[in-house]
Amino acid sequence: MNIALDTNAYSDFMRGNPSRVHILRAARHIYLPLIVLGELRAGFAYGNQKSTNAANLQRFLNSPRVSILLPDDQTTHHYAQLYVQLRKGSVAIPTNDLWIAAVAVQHNLILCTSDDHFKHLPQVPRC
Repeated sequence: MNIALDTNAYSDFMRGNPSRVHILRAARHIYLPLIVLGELRAGFAYGNQKSTNAANLQRFLNSPRVSILLPDDQTTHHYAQLYVQLRKGSVAIPTNDLWIAAVAVQHNLILCTSDDHFKHLPQVPRC
């Protein structure tokens, strides 16, 4: 199983949430969307454990099973399709989450997240 992590799933994993730990340990490959990396680093910069969190993140990123997932031109097409789908359904989700969904769809990844608004995007499988 190849997965993409949302910010809350990474946080759950780092807190030792048993279900997240199990999922990440079972994953063949873990992708961290660039948008999630930015959200994490912004949270660290604002928090009071910046150095510890940054060091833990770096150890996580150093795993051979972890890659940063960059959006590209193709991602923008998926973003546009998802955006139109949500607008037609009169549903709004945070812009960053729309980008995260777009890269997950583009790369056929299961998105690990706790955010319920992804349920409005059935083409984004979740764990």
